[in-house]
Amino acid sequence: MFNLYIASFLWYEAARDSNDRLRGTISCARMSKTIEDRKKALRDEDYEIILSCRRGDDEAFGVLVERHQKKMLNMALRMTGDYDEACEIVQEAFLAAYRAIRKFRGEAKFSTWLYGIVVNVSKTRMKQTAQRRQKTVSIDNPADGPGECLAGRESSALEALEKKEIQAKVQDCINTLDEEHREVLVLRDIQGFSYDEIADILNVPEGTIKSRLFRARDAMKNCLKKNLWEL
Repeated sequence: MFNLYIASFLWYEAARDSNDRLRGTISCARMSKTIEDRKKALRDEDYEIILSCRRGDDEAFGVLVERHQKKMLNMALRMTGDYDEACEIVQEAFLAAYRAIRKFRGEAKFSTWLYGIVVNVSKTRMKQTAQRRQKTVSIDNPADGPGECLAGRESSALEALEKKEIQAKVQDCINTLDEEHREVLVLRDIQGFSYDEIADILNVPEGTIKSRLFRARDAMKNCLKKNLWEL
């Protein structure tokens, strides 16, 4: 879904940067050497691909898009509750990452750095569209098509409807959380990041994360208790 859209922007960026590519090659070589000297413990599955990106291989960045786009979409979708908004956030985040790939120093995993961009873009867009009506989406598989949000073939129409209503109620409760509580809940309980990873993404102490998560879970529990009782 995103590859065609992203590819057109990558072509534009490559054309715009063609005049200073020669100067960038020297800088890229130095930064590549810096990353290659880092301990293997800091390396991840994106390591070699990032080096290719630094050497000017735009197709390599497409591999990163393919690898991370679904999780990024799910994260943005949970943050905003709006599918169309989430798609735009992911596109903007990938473009920001592409433009800044030479600045990535490898001090944290690439995915941590990338998802941090998603969180920041989501927060900015949420502030810009605070009054916009938000859509409700599936809690289990938000990035799939609408038909896949329904129950399987064996499920009855009533069961499918009940499941959809519950999923909508859960997203409604997520939407009631304030920004700092919503982001930790999404990162920890939905995306499954460790506390260390969340600390790197949000740039806040682990103790603060745990405190916010406790309050977010408590608010979710109270909200769901109230809303699911009404079904």
